[in-house]
Amino acid sequence: DLFDRVVKALDVCNAVTHGVEAIRFMLHQAQIVVSALEQRPFTDGQIRRARRALTAVLSSIVVDERDGGGKTTERSWSFGRRSGSASSKDRHHGPNFRSLSWSVAKNWSAGKQIQAISSNLCAPRGGECSLAQSVYMMSVVLMFVMWALVACVPCQDRAGLWTHIPVPKNLGWAQSINVLQEKIGEEWKKKEKKGSSGLMDELVKVEKLAQSLTEFADNFQYPMEEEKEAEMAGQVAKLAEVCRRMEDGLGPLQRQVREVFNRLVKGRADVLEVYDHAIKNCNPGV
Repeated sequence: DLFDRVVKALDVCNAVTHGVEAIRFMLHQAQIVVSALEQRPFTDGQIRRARRALTAVLSSIVVDERDGGGKTTERSWSFGRRSGSASSKDRHHGPNFRSLSWSVAKNWSAGKQIQAISSNLCAPRGGECSLAQSVYMMSVVLMFVMWALVACVPCQDRAGLWTHIPVPKNLGWAQSINVLQEKIGEEWKKKEKKGSSGLMDELVKVEKLAQSLTEFADNFQYPMEEEKEAEMAGQVAKLAEVCRRMEDGLGPLQRQVREVFNRLVKGRADVLEVYDHAIKNCNPGV
């Protein structure tokens, strides 16, 4: 079950990487808006440029996650389908194991993938230090991290994402993860009601500012009233600050997702190697 969850988690990492690239596109369009509206005095050309970029920003935010924006069609699996006779070397040194894929199939669902990772996740009976408890703890942490990433970063088809991880309260580490789970779950329910793009604070702010600036651009008349111009300038300044924060944060986020992906690949390969070695020792004549 843990191996299966790891494979599914790798596909989630692929989808999250694809989502980060979509955010980069939105960031670029938001920066165009800032560049157009920071200049004085306003001209019709600036307003048209800002309006086109604002349309692209809002389209990238409210795009139907079920079809992945219509820009991609197929997804390269993190681990290829292997035959039962493949060797351990073939199983964990395939060509696609060390790199993330940025394409996602149209019928792939982040919500269903998270549900699949959480299925059959039951706390084992026995002592705290048993192997089963350790595997259970790793599975819960893996599930929680993947769930939080999908909630934060826009991914394809997140319908039904909310999943409660049943962690027994008698475990020493249960309280912390339960508190985080409840807090993120409450925010996610608000997100679903509002139809916003995700829990990333910068995305929420960009969406609100883009809607407000779109209204300004649609109703623009020259000359502008000083009060309206000051209000618009304040919103542009806020958008510029959010863009700076996103530009500083997206790179580290992408590197962390890549590191998680690589560690999952390496961990799975190491365990498979130990497993194969143990089988060979048990069957020395084979």
